[in-house]
Amino acid sequence: QVQLVESGGGLVQAGGSLRLSCAASRSIVNFSAMGWYRQIPEKQRELVATITSGGSTTYADSVKGRFTISRDNAKNTVDLQMNSLKSEDRAVYYCNARGWLGLPDYNRWGQGTQVTVSS
Repeated sequence: QVQLVESGGGLVQAGGSLRLSCAASRSIVNFSAMGWYRQIPEKQRELVATITSGGSTTYADSVKGRFTISRDNAKNTVDLQMNSLKSEDRAVYYCNARGWLGLPDYNRWGQGTQVTVSS
């Protein structure tokens, strides 16, 4: 099983930037997609951004134009660059890996990293 470790979270002022990183213990080229999700208390975990093995990206409407997901296959990392942060971006952010060798039901999560935005 792949291990996913998130880092880069912290406290940032509204309008500022953070860069989150997800380090995988196995080659990420074997996953159909990698992604970032977020969750706040009393709400369901929601998609933030995904990137497929082919490089196609998907973003939640709320982060389009502000967040950028990227992948480094040599380092087995997936980053999320977050700019123009808003208070509504406050959440625990989770790294996700799906589709190991094309298996549609493969789904792994990291432990999460906290992002707090001050106003």
